[in-house]
Amino acid sequence: MSEATQPAQVDVAIIGGGLVGASLACALGELACKAGLRIAIVEAQPLPATDTAPLQPSFDVRASAIAYGSRRHFERLALWSASEGEGEGMAAQATPIRHIHISERGQLGVTRLHAEDVGSEALGYVIPNAWMGRVLHRRLAELPLDWHCPARVEALDATPEGYRLTLDDGQRLEAGLTVLADGGRSGLKERLGIESAHHAYDQSALIATVETSRAHLGWAFERFSAEGPIALLPLSGRRMTLVWTFEQGAEQAALALSDDAFLSRLQHAFGDRAGRFQRVGQRHAYPLSLVTARETIRPGLAVLGNAAHALHPVAGQGFNLALRGVMDLAAEIQRARAEGRAPGDASVLAAFEARRSADYRQIVRFSDGLIRLFGLNYPLMGQARGLGLGGLNAVAPLKRMVARRAMGLER
Repeated sequence: MSEATQPAQVDVAIIGGGLVGASLACALGELACKAGLRIAIVEAQPLPATDTAPLQPSFDVRASAIAYGSRRHFERLALWSASEGEGEGMAAQATPIRHIHISERGQLGVTRLHAEDVGSEALGYVIPNAWMGRVLHRRLAELPLDWHCPARVEALDATPEGYRLTLDDGQRLEAGLTVLADGGRSGLKERLGIESAHHAYDQSALIATVETSRAHLGWAFERFSAEGPIALLPLSGRRMTLVWTFEQGAEQAALALSDDAFLSRLQHAFGDRAGRFQRVGQRHAYPLSLVTARETIRPGLAVLGNAAHALHPVAGQGFNLALRGVMDLAAEIQRARAEGRAPGDASVLAAFEARRSADYRQIVRFSDGLIRLFGLNYPLMGQARGLGLGGLNAVAPLKRMVARRAMGLER
């Protein structure tokens, strides 16, 4: 075999350069700069523009809710408020969630969570996905790592030292640790024989941006109705992100409605707490299920983000859970580096798995439990839920605990 055809040697190969994969690369950036950690990213889609011109989100912006704890992670990575001369950070287009209103249609009980009650400026933030991507990729452009983009992994084979990646352009990589952060879309997980447990909710989520008649003032709403949970998250101006859960198939009728008819139906289901709904953008829907990879680590391999777990959006915890996984994996790799161990060593990944498993189980129980609880329609069940929401609102210590959990500060 000639020198020219030898595989490139890297310490960490990240498959997927989206929000999760890019966050991991940023979290490993200091090791790349100061300790010589060799990192490669393989991303199938062309890179977005990383110029410094302001990014003006369209009305139909796709956005993610990040907990206050996720803000702290971005601060540690110097991505929240960028230093002078480095461009704007995440904070530049982050809309704060200052209050959360939780209610059930037809019941009197309500829970209100306030950032001021826990001494914080916000419980969380809503950030356009495109802006998060721009900030992350701007940072990655400053790091000594190898981009393979656009490129796809055609083959992923275990070796005694880790995994060999064969790309669709013929290039090969030998990686001590390979991280699947591709959202599970590539099929690599299945080709490796990693099975997933699927629990179909028989529900679909309808996503859209709506505009209200009055300023939201940082309020986010979670409204449980007979048609399914309705979440509204604040964006800039009077825009809000809508996530409306329907029984599987029922979302098609809502998608087919005219804008005026859709807004009228939403107003009837949600009520007027957010004002009058005046405008709706493009509507999209996708089926909901709980997907859990039966394996998230092997020697030389780790699975992150939606490739490892896809949750119901009712609690808005998916990306926050993934980001905590990113930071935990980066911490274990840093510890291994200091101790002279390889990133893909089985003991390193076992320590990572131990850190993640309790957090993951807790979040799954919480989000899955909410759906099951508010999906029960037994006699008096609605009244019991209303009493529970009202009781939670009246007990300050318990409410603070719930608020800190929503902020990602309790693990």
